[in-house]
Amino acid sequence: MRKAGILNRHLAGALAELGHGDGVLVCDAGMPIPAGPRVVDLAFRAGVPSFAEVVDGLLDELVVEGGTAAAEIRAANPAAAGLLAERLPALVFVPHEELKQLSRGARLVVRTGEARPYANVLLRCGVFF
Repeated sequence: MRKAGILNRHLAGALAELGHGDGVLVCDAGMPIPAGPRVVDLAFRAGVPSFAEVVDGLLDELVVEGGTAAAEIRAANPAAAGLLAERLPALVFVPHEELKQLSRGARLVVRTGEARPYANVLLRCGVFF
């Protein structure tokens, strides 16, 4: 068993398969899950694990070129918007309906236990060199 890093074997395996340009949707408990991509559901109960914990954990493990979030997050969930703006310098905001459409192209969906509105982001993987 790993001593550090991501312990969930399903998530660790899915991350190892990602390549440059692949999308990873990190979503709250209310985001519709698109058909097609691999799904790792980490939700245990409302708020566990939090959106911030999952985003931070993924950013520790992945090279991320940028991200896309719903524009509505800025008014409805300023704490999550601030977290994303701080951690993702190449963050783009689009209408929530557009984010849902873009999420169909994700290779991986990671569902958190977050129960606050619009706590969703589509991460775009980069390369480490």
